Amino acid sequence: MNPQTQAVEVHCAHDAMVDTAALIPNPRNPNTHPDKQIALLAKIITLQGWRVPITVSKRSGFIVRGHGRLKAAQAAGLEQCPVDYQDYDTEAAEWADLIADNRLSELAIMDRPALKDLIEEMDTGDFDLDLTGWDELDLKGLMSEFHVPESEPEYDESCADGVPTVICPSCGHEFPA
Repeated sequence: MNPQTQAVEVHCAHDAMVDTAALIPNPRNPNTHPDKQIALLAKIITLQGWRVPITVSKRSGFIVRGHGRLKAAQAAGLEQCPVDYQDYDTEAAEWADLIADNRLSELAIMDRPALKDLIEEMDTGDFDLDLTGWDELDLKGLMSEFHVPESEPEYDESCADGVPTVICPSCGHEFPA
């Protein structure tokens, strides 16, 4: 057994620990997993352990949920994964679960200012922020998205008509106050 496998804790309910080589991805899974996603997921599983098992259909023997987790485990050199076996009455029910698992997370709407606040709280230097699923480049983009200038806008009281103006600190355009 791979020594790394022994170090990865399992924090989720599961029916069995199964060899990664024995798991069969569904050949018609419409979801794809870019290398960047797999690398981040492998790091998360390796450092934080298993939080969600791979779901396998008792009907077909194929993975229904967790194709990315399997690829991440393989990329991390893990030999086993926690598996939850599920009963499906029909092929259509199995397909619906596979499709819904991929689709439902896409329908969520991220509150980006709240996300930024959470990440700023976590950013103490003692925690690897890659474990959030956001890499360094994405975090820089997120943090700069909501930049608020630290100083108040300048007021120009020397205008010719006596009406003060406000100067935009970003573009320099003057607006009546």
